Amino acid sequence: MVKRITMHDVAQTAGVSLMTVSRVVNNKDDVSQITRKKVMEVIEQLNYRPSSIARGLATQRTGALGLVVPDIANPFFASIVRSAEEEAYAKNYSVFLGNTNEDPRRELAVLHSLEDKQVDGLILCSSRLEDNTLFEILERFPTTVLVFRERKDANAGAFTIDDVFGGQVAIEHLLKSGHRNIGLISGPPISLSAFGRLKGYQAALQAANISVNDSWTRHCRPVVEGGQEAAYDLLRDNPEITALFCHNDLVAVGAMQACAELGLRIPGDIAIIGYDDIRLAELVSPALTTLHIPTAEIGAKTMRMLLEQIEVEAAAPKEVHLRPELIVRASAP
Repeated sequence: MVKRITMHDVAQTAGVSLMTVSRVVNNKDDVSQITRKKVMEVIEQLNYRPSSIARGLATQRTGALGLVVPDIANPFFASIVRSAEEEAYAKNYSVFLGNTNEDPRRELAVLHSLEDKQVDGLILCSSRLEDNTLFEILERFPTTVLVFRERKDANAGAFTIDDVFGGQVAIEHLLKSGHRNIGLISGPPISLSAFGRLKGYQAALQAANISVNDSWTRHCRPVVEGGQEAAYDLLRDNPEITALFCHNDLVAVGAMQACAELGLRIPGDIAIIGYDDIRLAELVSPALTTLHIPTAEIGAKTMRMLLEQIEVEAAAPKEVHLRPELIVRASAP
């Protein structure tokens, strides 16, 4: 078995104390340049890798972060994860990824696991937990950034999307195109994003003096299969509907499949609008009109926000709000 190189080996070879090696490894200032250079040369010569546990004892940090999403299979969240992880890697942090599968109980279990790992910070996307439960557990983390969830009184950073605005923009576009019978394929009732988009849908119809027909709304799992089932059920029961606003692009693709089963042409018989603007939106036929959310930008900015809270003493948590942008394509011209 190959012997693991320890800090003691580095100190012995360099002819310095263990404390000096520790100061060099942890980038402390009270080491001369000559000594620092000698120790670094020995570290390279011996191929020494500092123990994260030992480093944590010296810095009171683990060098690990938590990143929790509701569905890693959704390209929307995968894009956020990728850009966030790249930012963390550039700063020498590792990331523990938690996937909750849209299940509040599983989300709670993931958060408890990250708490046990003593991560230095947490990014939590689209939490499905109730306020009391969520904010009680967040108090146990050194620092947190919430994504798509208001921080309220919590000492946490936040990155939110104006989903009410997004819903209004989508419906106003359909109204300008002459549609009056507009259905909604909404996300899970526990989703705050779904609630915001529903409010925007209702507000836009009411502003146009159009009564909101509750029977024209269906909730579904925010995946292709969920959208297909909900849209098929809605359009079969309400053939007068001429347009659909969908919770996200995956749901919209499922709605397109339901329309094909029902023999409905897009956009001739029915217009469809999605939400998120994942890559798939411009690849389907017809290309999907949708609301653009800059996922890569969100992932990078939230990670920078978290790292600033960790590394800058007394850095106040920030709050960023974005408005989605309507991208018009062939499914709802």
